[in-house]
Amino acid sequence: MLKITRAANGEVVIKLSGRMGAENIGELETLISAEASGRRIILDLKDLTLVDQVAVSFLRRCEADSLQLRNCPAYIRKWLTGEER
Repeated sequence: MLKITRAANGEVVIKLSGRMGAENIGELETLISAEASGRRIILDLKDLTLVDQVAVSFLRRCEADSLQLRNCPAYIRKWLTGEER
């Protein structure tokens, strides 16, 4: 199960906790696209415990679209980097 919390103070921080899989991507895309254009969006991954391949691809797209991945666990960062090769 994935828990999503949102906080805004000049920038929007979306904190993801738990397990992130393909079933969560649509909800996250909707949440991100609902933010005002030009606002800085940060995904805080500190409490993310498990991701599947679809989630890793989604996170790569987020970075490519200039979203910041904050507190990205080393194992996720390794997969993100590994996919680029």
